Amino acid sequence: MYNATLLPLAKQDINEAAKWYNKKQKGLGKRFTLHVRQKINFLKREPHVAAIRYDDVRTAVLDVFPYMVHYNIDDLNKSIIISAVLHTSRNPDLWGDEREIDSQ
Repeated sequence: MYNATLLPLAKQDINEAAKWYNKKQKGLGKRFTLHVRQKINFLKREPHVAAIRYDDVRTAVLDVFPYMVHYNIDDLNKSIIISAVLHTSRNPDLWGDEREIDSQ
């Protein structure tokens, strides 16, 4: 099993989405974070399951919510680095340099 590291901006993505969902319906934000956690746990067991979408970044779609987990795999250290959890309608090109992952 691989370890998972969530970068600070990925944590921010999750928190902002959970707050938005909670405004729509009480408890929905908690359900969202549960689905994110379940997807991350799955990726820790099967990190190569998702296709590479751009550069070396893989994306895995949540099963219920329209969000994708964006991550890189570090096979040498047996870890996945999660750089973002974004709505499927958002363009990852808008991120800028702050989400760049050093793949060396």
